[in-house]
Amino acid sequence: MSEKLQKVLARSGHGSRRELEAKIAAGRVSVNGQVATLGERIDTDAKVRIDGHEVAIKPPEDVVCRVLMYHKPEGELCTRKDPEGRPTVYDSLPRVQGSRWVAVGRLDVNTSGLLLFTTDGELANRLMHPGHQIEREYAVRVFGEVDDAMLRKLKKGVQLEDGPASFKEIKRGGGEGMNQWYRVVLTEGRNREVRRLWESQGATVSRLMRVRYGNIKLEQGLPQSGWGELSLEQINYLREMVGLSPEDRSFVDPRRKETRQKRYARARRSQAKRLQESKQRTRK
Repeated sequence: MSEKLQKVLARSGHGSRRELEAKIAAGRVSVNGQVATLGERIDTDAKVRIDGHEVAIKPPEDVVCRVLMYHKPEGELCTRKDPEGRPTVYDSLPRVQGSRWVAVGRLDVNTSGLLLFTTDGELANRLMHPGHQIEREYAVRVFGEVDDAMLRKLKKGVQLEDGPASFKEIKRGGGEGMNQWYRVVLTEGRNREVRRLWESQGATVSRLMRVRYGNIKLEQGLPQSGWGELSLEQINYLREMVGLSPEDRSFVDPRRKETRQKRYARARRSQAKRLQESKQRTRK
């Protein structure tokens, strides 16, 4: 049974559907030696190349959906490669054969916290789609005078350069003087939206950290640049939320599941190694 090219490539882990549609439209994808067209349907025995390199096409029964939780630190870029050699969120992720990690959204270089990565490009595309109204929760430290009228306005909605925006929830989180912490919730992922909302009221965001995506919370104790594999239950929660069929298999063997302590220890060793390598490059 044939399926749309971009859907098959996304399921096989070659990028999000949005990324793949852009590559097909730009003529960077070929099928059986011919330049592909958007919406073209293929069978699983088709020979597909992206930028001249043949890629694996996997039937649905051979695909195991994987999702990672990643603790992004400030200073890392949400890009695969940086021409200036700066660290990226992909540097610490485990290697995958015949596939690649697709980020579910982005965080800017000065924002830390929870990032999700998946090998299923269709899942990534649906999780990012604003139509699904998935909650993203942030811990934000704000510098400036904040009163109840300002908070009401941010919840009711303000006009930004790319359209109206608002916080679904705002909760005070304590602080001292002009620096106050808040927990805020959005249901979309526009560029720098949290910062721009506060800036529209004359306040400045001095710290920003994403702590939740849907009901997936950043695990306490997971070190920066550390990652953890989501369970089958968590993966199927995400899939059900965006209308995808549930998985019946998981990459994680529950009989050999790592303890949090072991996973955190591994992540700390990885981060220490990266810091050491970074210092050595700087000395050179």
